[in-house]
Amino acid sequence: MKKTFCLFLTIIMIMGSLFGCGKPDSQSGGSSASSGNIPIVLNEVAHSIFYAPMYVAIEEGYFAEEGIDLTLVTGFGADKTMTALLTDEADIGFMGSESTIYTYKEGAADYAVNFAQLTQRAGNFLVSREPIDNFSWDMLTGKNVLGGRAGGMPEMVFEYILKKNNLDPAADLAIDQSIDFGSTAAAFSGGQADFTVEFEPHATSLETKGDGYVVASLGKDSGYVPYTAFSAKKSYIEQNPDAIQSFTNALQKGMDYVQSHSPAEIAKVISPQFEETDLDTITKIVERYAQQDTWKSNLIFEEDSFTLLQNILEEAGELDERVPYADLVDTTYAQKAAGN
Repeated sequence: MKKTFCLFLTIIMIMGSLFGCGKPDSQSGGSSASSGNIPIVLNEVAHSIFYAPMYVAIEEGYFAEEGIDLTLVTGFGADKTMTALLTDEADIGFMGSESTIYTYKEGAADYAVNFAQLTQRAGNFLVSREPIDNFSWDMLTGKNVLGGRAGGMPEMVFEYILKKNNLDPAADLAIDQSIDFGSTAAAFSGGQADFTVEFEPHATSLETKGDGYVVASLGKDSGYVPYTAFSAKKSYIEQNPDAIQSFTNALQKGMDYVQSHSPAEIAKVISPQFEETDLDTITKIVERYAQQDTWKSNLIFEEDSFTLLQNILEEAGELDERVPYADLVDTTYAQKAAGN
């Protein structure tokens, strides 16, 4: 298990139990609870087109329809999102569900429970400095690659793919994990490494500038992976079942929308969330994610997916003992939202 992450969580849990923290008074994407609706603070790990169904639910007013006043906060990292959840700065966290496993393994009594899965593919892409028409993963042998932090899903999925293709991540190539998540594209543009692993919009931005070329999708080559999920503290779910159900219902409406509308229509709806990105670029990115079947048709976090997640964690050396699916996943709300 990632020691730094776990030590950090231990400190946060102790501080939270001693002092507690209030929720933010005002955040971007939020609204007032004066309407009498249920106020919910949602902390997302990053703000990305990868999470389009959630932004559709916001922009189409599905949360408001379900009686929720949503405040959206970006955590900029799974550790920060989990911290916000554990210290009650957020009601719901949206991040890689490996974080809930780490927290559970630390022995937290009021641990985070996953109740809805959003993405079923990895959302990052391998970008080369030169175009490659027929890329194969063995082309990374002896190359320098800008990767992600140890213990995080982007890096673990990348290494999972390498191993599937008979490459040793430690011996057959050099993976630079020293650069901050949001700075790898700039470093690549500056001349560092032969390849970089990038989320959108950075992958498309590198292509637009002529600094790089997308040669592989980690989402396609890793298969179906439970990449991101919504979670809340066990106590919050127990005390607020109606709020969790309403929240999940709104998300399901967003999932239904992306399954039944074109990338151009989806892009237009979510464009207010990405004012710094032009509509054509948003459309291109949505299309790329749609083509690889990124989004589930429902929010049910299946046990097979949770098992695969733990397989990936074990192979990465981040999990020394399995944790029970029944403790960390509650499908009640997603099943009801899907009409099951």
